[in-house]
Amino acid sequence: MEIVRSRLIPASLLRAASTGAFQLKEPLNYRHGSRLQPCAGDGDRRTEQIHEPASGRVICDFICSGRQEIDLAVQSAKEAYTTWSRLSGLERSRVLLEAARLIREQKEDIAIVESINTGKPITESRIDVDTAWQAVEYYAGVAGTLAGQHIQLSGGSFAYTRREPLGVCVGIGAWNYPFQIACWKSAPALACGNAMVFKPSPLTPLTAVMLAEIYSQAGAPKGLFNVVQGSVETGNLLCASKGVAKISFTGSVPTGIKIMEAAAKTVKHLTLELGGKSPLVIFSDCDLENAVRGAMLANFLSQGEVCSNGTRVFVQKDILSQFLEKVVARTKGIKLGDPLHKDTQMGALISKPHLDRVLSYVEQAKVQGATVLCGGDVFVPDDPKLQDGYFMKPCVLGDCRDEMTCVAEEIFGPVMSVLPFDTEEEVVQRANNTELGLAAGVFTRDLTRAHRLAAALEVGTCFINNYNVTPIEMPFGGYKMSGFGKENGIAAIEYYTQLKSVYVEMGDPECPF
Repeated sequence: MEIVRSRLIPASLLRAASTGAFQLKEPLNYRHGSRLQPCAGDGDRRTEQIHEPASGRVICDFICSGRQEIDLAVQSAKEAYTTWSRLSGLERSRVLLEAARLIREQKEDIAIVESINTGKPITESRIDVDTAWQAVEYYAGVAGTLAGQHIQLSGGSFAYTRREPLGVCVGIGAWNYPFQIACWKSAPALACGNAMVFKPSPLTPLTAVMLAEIYSQAGAPKGLFNVVQGSVETGNLLCASKGVAKISFTGSVPTGIKIMEAAAKTVKHLTLELGGKSPLVIFSDCDLENAVRGAMLANFLSQGEVCSNGTRVFVQKDILSQFLEKVVARTKGIKLGDPLHKDTQMGALISKPHLDRVLSYVEQAKVQGATVLCGGDVFVPDDPKLQDGYFMKPCVLGDCRDEMTCVAEEIFGPVMSVLPFDTEEEVVQRANNTELGLAAGVFTRDLTRAHRLAAALEVGTCFINNYNVTPIEMPFGGYKMSGFGKENGIAAIEYYTQLKSVYVEMGDPECPF
């Protein structure tokens, strides 16, 4: 099997497949176009170890950003904002277009580091990088189109609106799509004239620094996109900073609630993209092969670690046995192994604690009466370098019921729960019976039914006859406890700008006094 290698990436950031060596000794914070060194006298000197999911090895350490680092990062972002926000949209567009070009140029390097850090297959990481540069390029095109509205009033007076940036925005990323999320948040923010301080997940801190270097190389002002590293404490400092105007967070519901509480104290703008337990509804009139493909896409991309995954698979009873036969056979055929092998289809879960958590859901499902139709246990690769990795055989659960924990709670791993249903009315009610509402999917040849369900399902995104397709032009975000605000598409502009109204009197004011 061929192992993908890179010639351009710095040696400090590349695992040599033959030796397993992967070292990074430089600080991972990024400010003013250079590495942000720890501040002397700062009390928070806690370090975090970063593990390679595929091998279990420690690949680097980083020092958590404390109060002084956060203050420096926000202050430098404010300084950059004063320059950047005064540029025309076309001037900002040129920088973003160059950044998109650099991402394309460095695509293979970024994808390799992403796979090393997340455990996902290199084939998926390449797609993630493509969606990232597409986001930057898309918002480069949007930057020059931002405009307000002219409103004609009586007597020749008029009003107009100005769409203005917010200031310093904070992006807090999740560990499943670190580079993509950093671009999805930074591209619209910068296009609108804002600056950004970005905190990646402490589990996947590497590629955000590569993005910061790319923005710097593209000509962004120093401090426009800063990266700080850390966990809960660092996030709390960012949320509490009075210099921050907006927080955009991707992650779990409990953390999102805490961020919302912290932001309320200084009335910060918020975008929250939180968890999901999405339904995938498969009707008997569907193209069954396509429905099976959709179920695989809805459950097993990135080892099942995708917030929008359709993990509650509702299948109409008269095709249930056929569906299960096909989906189990296809799941058993998934090739697990080294994420850098070009033919690997599923890599390793993000961490040992997360692997244990996902496995515990499978054990609990069995206790509650579900049947494990395939997978659901640890996978040990033949390669001795990978035998301490966090691999799991993808799992399909049959005989599931709505009240089971595996059906009700987000597992965030390669576990598909299959449930039978009879009627359209019944499945809509069951699909909506959750506090979450991120996404849903429908497979049917009946176009009227498809649109009827798209309207009835209480979710932010509904896929018809496909799943987990997220083009940058299409807004993405949740309903209910899956969050609010939108990323991607023109809709994201609403969440990175504020609207100012200006009234212009062309005559004499009327005054009753």
